[in-house]
Amino acid sequence: MPYIADLHIHSKYSRATSKDMDITHLADWAKIKGISLLGTGDFTHPQWLAELEEKLEETEYGIFRHRGVDFMLTAEVSSIYFKAGRTRKVHNILFAPTFAAAKEINRTLSEYGSLSSDGRPILSLDCAHLAKKLFEMSPDIVIIPSHAWTPHFSVFGSNSGFDSPEECFEDQTDKIFSIETGLSSDPAMNWRWSKLDRFCLISNSDSHSPAKIGREANVFREKINYKDLIQILKTKDKMRFLYTVEFFPEEGKYHWDGHRMCGTRLSPQEAKRLNNRCPKCGKPITIGVMHRLEGLADRKEGFALDSSPSYKSMVPLAEIIGDALGLSADSATAAREYSQLIKSLGSEFHILLEMPDAELMEKCPPKIAKGIINVRRGSLEVTPGYDGEYGKVKIFKEGDAVQERQLSFF
Repeated sequence: MPYIADLHIHSKYSRATSKDMDITHLADWAKIKGISLLGTGDFTHPQWLAELEEKLEETEYGIFRHRGVDFMLTAEVSSIYFKAGRTRKVHNILFAPTFAAAKEINRTLSEYGSLSSDGRPILSLDCAHLAKKLFEMSPDIVIIPSHAWTPHFSVFGSNSGFDSPEECFEDQTDKIFSIETGLSSDPAMNWRWSKLDRFCLISNSDSHSPAKIGREANVFREKINYKDLIQILKTKDKMRFLYTVEFFPEEGKYHWDGHRMCGTRLSPQEAKRLNNRCPKCGKPITIGVMHRLEGLADRKEGFALDSSPSYKSMVPLAEIIGDALGLSADSATAAREYSQLIKSLGSEFHILLEMPDAELMEKCPPKIAKGIINVRRGSLEVTPGYDGEYGKVKIFKEGDAVQERQLSFF
């Protein structure tokens, strides 16, 4: 069985998160999803760190367990500072190998912002200085730029990011060996910029509720530990790191350009023709990930980087079920059908990634099976997301419908 990891989530102490983002709910949902290793998120928050120390049992260096699920100490911090004539806003993921290391990180970061105000604290600390301070503590502390292309809070974001990793991390850049692609980009997009060739690309859910964990994830051939993970990411070990599970990037809420207040969605080409202004109100639009990448890329679309682990684009099972039922993925009916399918067939990742097509058609309601197969083949339509609005996925086409007047798993 593959070993699946989601290394970037948030706890109930982060803003706009579910009260169920606690260790017990997370462990239960990890089993439902088929996730083997879950980042804790938010170890910088003192109350959450105390809960983690109480609930998690250390099984080996850097790996902890609760209810049969492995955990790693992770956090996300928001650096907001002025540099090179602009205000910079960059989010970074932190990995800590031990509780002692996490506490030492927290003591240092508390000098630059309030750690108790939010699970993702705001720090008045330059990313290069952040990296230098943390790497001086321990060579096993890891820093990974979060959702690297998001317009507002990322290393390459159009609003407040940088034009290269070196501009951001300066003399610490060689110690940064991985980048998180984010929901609005995928590896193929990142491969178009040669400056990123040496970085190992990872994907995570950045989840704020238990049901959303695993919407993006990392698939390893077999169980790994903390030091294995660091070595795999440093060397881009394709034998052990098989692939990432990705959103179709168009579904991400910042893939295209636009102005949400006016309902304006624009391709990069349309935005450029309009001088990056909303055609309805004339105000500047939010420049999305695709537009920003096009400005930095030095390779054509379709380039594949052979040295990089692969990826698979998927749609969460709840969305497939919701589309088949003609209901919201969050509806009670869709949730009930989801629960019954998991109980009958196994974890979500087993169903989406491992079950052969023929077995799906045999054991799932036909329309659900058809939807999963359509997604596997990329046979779907996505209206791109923009300016904070998620894209819209259409899995079934005209003539695709299976003759089935009622969907039921039993």
